[in-house]
Amino acid sequence: QVQLVESGGGLVQAGGSLRLSCAASGPTFSRNTMGWFRQAPGKEREFVAAVSWSGRSTWYTDSVKGRFAISRDNVKNTLYLQMNSLTPEDTAVYYCAASQLLYSDSPRNYDYWGQGTQVTVSS
Repeated sequence: QVQLVESGGGLVQAGGSLRLSCAASGPTFSRNTMGWFRQAPGKEREFVAAVSWSGRSTWYTDSVKGRFAISRDNVKNTLYLQMNSLTPEDTAVYYCAASQLLYSDSPRNYDYWGQGTQVTVSS
């Protein structure tokens, strides 16, 4: 079992940056694909980015490519999301999640979830 706790959210002006962290506990973190999802009010939860267990493969949704970077530290059991050039459209609750699949952009394929951290981008 994996337990996940996100941190690093907050209020930032458009064009600014934030770095989200997700601290994981449990023996299988280093073997899980990890992902970031987000959910804005009134919208479905959407895929943002994922990273393979080794960290060598990453995937991004089109709207964040070139602005966001996902990474992981398997020694510290921590997942990161560096977010640059933020826009008001990035405002959402951000969740980290763990999957046993090699890759998926569907929330249904992620088994463990954090409680979420709010990111608000003002214009």
